[in-house]
Amino acid sequence: MRKQSLSSGEDAVDLGELGSFLRSRRDRLSPEAVGLPKGGRRRVPGLRRDEVAELASLSADYYTELEQGRGQTPSEPVVHALARALRLGPDETAHLFHLAGHPAPFGAEPVRIQSALQQLMMRLEDTPAMVITDLHEVVVQNHTAQVLVGPQAGLTGIRASFLYHWFTVPATRDLYPPEDHDYHSRLLVSDLRAAVARRGPADTVGRELVGHLLDSGDEFAGLWRAHEVKVRHEEYKRIVNPVLGTLKVTCNSIVTADAAQRLLWFVPDDPDVVPRLHALDPADVWRDTPGPAFGLAGSWG
Repeated sequence: MRKQSLSSGEDAVDLGELGSFLRSRRDRLSPEAVGLPKGGRRRVPGLRRDEVAELASLSADYYTELEQGRGQTPSEPVVHALARALRLGPDETAHLFHLAGHPAPFGAEPVRIQSALQQLMMRLEDTPAMVITDLHEVVVQNHTAQVLVGPQAGLTGIRASFLYHWFTVPATRDLYPPEDHDYHSRLLVSDLRAAVARRGPADTVGRELVGHLLDSGDEFAGLWRAHEVKVRHEEYKRIVNPVLGTLKVTCNSIVTADAAQRLLWFVPDDPDVVPRLHALDPADVWRDTPGPAFGLAGSWG
């Protein structure tokens, strides 16, 4: 095996390991699994090299060189094409990117709650809790969280991010007292900057969100230019609920190992608030408030 230095000079790509991984993934795929005819008798258990090359829109010679640990280090678009051709799952795709010396892509797969956070959520029936991504996309909320901050899950694209609504839909800010708005704006943007840097230049989801917000107004653009970075952990905040009024809560979080998702849970200063959250219907609480509920009231009937 030989190692080829990346253009940055900071790391090295083990092309031999990259080739071995590609070969192992090719061997496990049948022609039928990728929509190719089985044809006659085959000397190899999986796809042929030329078939993978065709699926990835690469030359057969170049793909052969990659499997043999030779040739030029593949670019990010080439790695994407290989991952699709070889039908790699999210973990395998991330591994392939790492082997090729590139940051693993975010956002290529549908957002699903990670199993560890799912298990914790199931044990927090008496605590308002929700899972969000590093771009503040709400993946899931329990009943009390929906009552506390409004139903926020279920949207797609950049509209799934709380930041999109915070900076483009003024009514969203009704969730917090006016005197706290500047604080939340700064914290949201500094957290987003950390997430975008962690995702790397290959990520298109975070880049699209930032680009849209930069065009949305001066407030986000000014905060983005400040280059402040702060990842949210424990936070004391005031939440304005349409029925229960202004509530003081401590917001805690647990972040997954890949930093892609975090579990948030809210502990009200007043313990009597939790039973009241259980007793309320989120549709009744948020029906006439288009901001924090993100306009989902129409789906409640």
